[in-house]
Amino acid sequence: MDKAEFDRFADEYRQLHSLNIQASGEGPEFFAEYKVRDTVNLWRSLGKTGKPQILDFGSGVGNSIPYFRQFIPDCELTCLDVSDKSLTLAEERFPNEAKFVSFDGMHIPFPDEHFEIIFSACVFHHIPHKEHNNLLRELHRVLQPGGLVVIFEHNPLNPLTVRAVNTCPFDENAMLIPARELVKTFKGAGFSSLLSHYRIFFPGALRAFRVLEPYLRWLPLGAQYYVAAWKN
Repeated sequence: MDKAEFDRFADEYRQLHSLNIQASGEGPEFFAEYKVRDTVNLWRSLGKTGKPQILDFGSGVGNSIPYFRQFIPDCELTCLDVSDKSLTLAEERFPNEAKFVSFDGMHIPFPDEHFEIIFSACVFHHIPHKEHNNLLRELHRVLQPGGLVVIFEHNPLNPLTVRAVNTCPFDENAMLIPARELVKTFKGAGFSSLLSHYRIFFPGALRAFRVLEPYLRWLPLGAQYYVAAWKN
C-alpha cells in the first residue's frame, strides 16, 4: 500500500470524489452510508447485538464513521490506514468518535481475534494483487470466531464504473478486482463461509427502481459489489 499516494490526495479526497461520481447522481455520503448499512444488516442477520469491536480497514478520511455511529452507536470503532495525513483529517472531522491507528501496510497492529466486524470500502484495488492474500490472512487473524468481514469493491464489469476509476486522480494506479478473484483469494486466506453480492444498479435519477436491487444482486452489472465472509 502506497502511503505517499494517499497522503498526497488526503486534503482533496472529498472534493475529488464528489466530482468523480457526479454522473451517479449521488454524493460520497450515499456510497458511504449504504456500505455501512449493508454491513450492519449482515451482522444483525447472524443474530448479533451488543457493542462490537469494529475495524475500518483503509478508513481514509473517515467517511464511514458517522454511519457506524448511526447504526451501532455504542460500537468500539477503530480506523486503520497507511496515510497518517488521512487519519489526522478523519480525527479532526470526527473527534472522539473512533480510535485512529497507523498501519505499515503489511501487519495489522492488533492481537489475534480482536475484532467482531471488519469493514473495508473500496481499498483493495489500491493494493497490488500479490499482497491481497497476506492482508486477508491478517484480517482472518484479527477476526473473532463467528466474526464478519465485508469488503466492498468497484465492479470491473460495469463500464461506467471503469470510466469513473480511469478518470479519477487518486485511482491512477488502481487495478480493479473481479468479484470471483476476490472470492478465490478469501478462500485461500482461510475463509470458508462466503457470499458475494453486486450493488448499485440505478443512478440517482432512477433511484425509485432501487427497490428492485435485492432481486438483482446475483447480476454482475452493478457498479460495485461486496464479498462477505464469516470466520468459523
